[in-house]
Amino acid sequence: MSERPARRVPKPHSARVVRTERLTPHMQRVVLGGEGLAGFTAGTSTDHYVKLLFGAAGVTYPEPFDMARIREEFPREQWPVTRTYTVRAWDPEARELTLDFVVHGDEGLAGPWAKRVQPGELVRFLGPGGAYAPDAGADWHLLAGDESALPAIAAALEAMPAGADVRAFVEVSGPAEEQKIDSEVDVVWLHRGDRPVGEALVAAVRALEFPEGRVHAFVHGEAAFVKDLRRLLRVELGIPREDLSVSGYWRLGHNEDGWQAAKPAWNAQVEAEQETVSPAAS
Repeated sequence: MSERPARRVPKPHSARVVRTERLTPHMQRVVLGGEGLAGFTAGTSTDHYVKLLFGAAGVTYPEPFDMARIREEFPREQWPVTRTYTVRAWDPEARELTLDFVVHGDEGLAGPWAKRVQPGELVRFLGPGGAYAPDAGADWHLLAGDESALPAIAAALEAMPAGADVRAFVEVSGPAEEQKIDSEVDVVWLHRGDRPVGEALVAAVRALEFPEGRVHAFVHGEAAFVKDLRRLLRVELGIPREDLSVSGYWRLGHNEDGWQAAKPAWNAQVEAEQETVSPAAS
């Protein structure tokens, strides 16, 4: 039996923090730049994402920074951990990468980091990944998500073809979390208040009178409401899988490490539960 080839460890990009900005009470912007971004490219997808690398506390890694070497020489608990964030904007001429972070006080890892990080700090990350961009051939577009999907939805709205027919829904905690987006589309802002995450969003999308023609849909955010909306789109309405970008960015009760570990099984379960499209919808 031939040996399985070693898994390739991607080379991280490096950048420096250029500036930060508090956009809303719970959204912090961090702009990265520097010569380390000379090899970075993005722009084919509006849901491009990068994986920021956070080193273990008190651990010094050898230079030049090499993930393969770190994984070979350091115990697993000392490996850098990753946190995934959407590319809000990439300016190749200025060589600036903009990332927006949801911040809930001192909860989590990346949010508190984004709140306190200072210009000049070194940042390492992997990527970009991503697969969605608005299809100019679609008759209309549906965009729906919570705060975690807002950067990708905003990027998609700003990349829409002129005159595109778009229905965009974003659920946030309250009016103060609404953002200005450089788009002619009127976003429906849904204020969660004390309701569970996604409840208002699911209700709004279900109440929508779907236009005629082929829809291209982007639905992302907390896994439970994404599952509900996937059922609506795939099972009840029979929209082809290839016209949908639907995924849980996060899940209540899980940090990113736990969610990423559980996500393949979750997705498989959802697929199995929703694999049969109802005859009425087909």
